[in-house]
Amino acid sequence: MKILIIMCAGILAGRFLLSSNIKTMNEKLSLLCTLALIFSMGVMLGQRENFLEDLTALGITSFLFFLIPTLLSILFVYLLTKHFMEKKEDSKK
Repeated sequence: MKILIIMCAGILAGRFLLSSNIKTMNEKLSLLCTLALIFSMGVMLGQRENFLEDLTALGITSFLFFLIPTLLSILFVYLLTKHFMEKKEDSKK
C-alpha cells in the first residue's frame, strides 16, 4: 500500500508541481536509467556460465509466455487505435 501512495504522490507532483524543463530532464534521466538497467541485466546474465544451457532448458514455455502477451497487446492496441481514430476522423467531417 505504501508503494501505491508514494507512486500517486509522485504522479501528482509531476503533474502539478514540475515545470516543463524539469519534466524534459526527468524523461531523459528515466531513459538513461532504463538503459543502464537493461545493460546491467545483460552483464549479469552474461557472467553466468550455464546461461545458454539454462536458456534452452526453458524452451517453448518461456517462448509462449513472451509471444502470447506480445501478440495480444499488439492486437488490442491496433483495435483500440482503429476504433478511436475512426471516431475522431468522423467527428471532424
